[in-house]
Amino acid sequence: MPAIPFVGLTGGIGAGKSTALQALELLGAVVLSTDQLVHDMYEDEDVRAAVVERFGAEVAPQGCVDRAALARRAFPRPEDRAWLEQLLWPRVGAAVLVWREQASRLDPAPLAAVVEVPLLFESGMESIFDATIAVVADEELRAARAARRDHSVVDERLARQLSQEEKAARATHVIVNDGSVAKLREELSEVLASISQASGR
Repeated sequence: MPAIPFVGLTGGIGAGKSTALQALELLGAVVLSTDQLVHDMYEDEDVRAAVVERFGAEVAPQGCVDRAALARRAFPRPEDRAWLEQLLWPRVGAAVLVWREQASRLDPAPLAAVVEVPLLFESGMESIFDATIAVVADEELRAARAARRDHSVVDERLARQLSQEEKAARATHVIVNDGSVAKLREELSEVLASISQASGR
């Protein structure tokens, strides 16, 4: 039996990555969000202690890391952002590989194992995947979606991300998410079928 396709999903803020991830799960993939992994890692005592030592107790009031407060401290300075990424990205990569191994043993086998990685290409993680999907959308639509989600540090996050065009150029598949969820799901279904066929499944 061919291996389950291992797929990285990425896109800019407001492009619809989370909606795409949910759609892929409904279509028969098993899915993982690295954003959730990072959220969980901030509850790890060693990670929390390192963050507090670097940025001060105000980023972890009541012993819990405040991600917005941490972003305000870490994102403006490249050296602070690099330090935080070096703290988190190796842990994220290791957790993703453990999850992949678990997914490979599922019975019945899923159509694919898909990991949402907002900074997929920026972190250099694309090499571990069999295929990558970039979700893109009209810039005004992305801005409106991001505003509805109240991103307090959108500018800082965008500053460290590749442009949509760069993500699309580097991805195996590109999904334009300017329409309905039904249309998004239909296009993702075609991409999943293509990836499965390419893997010999």
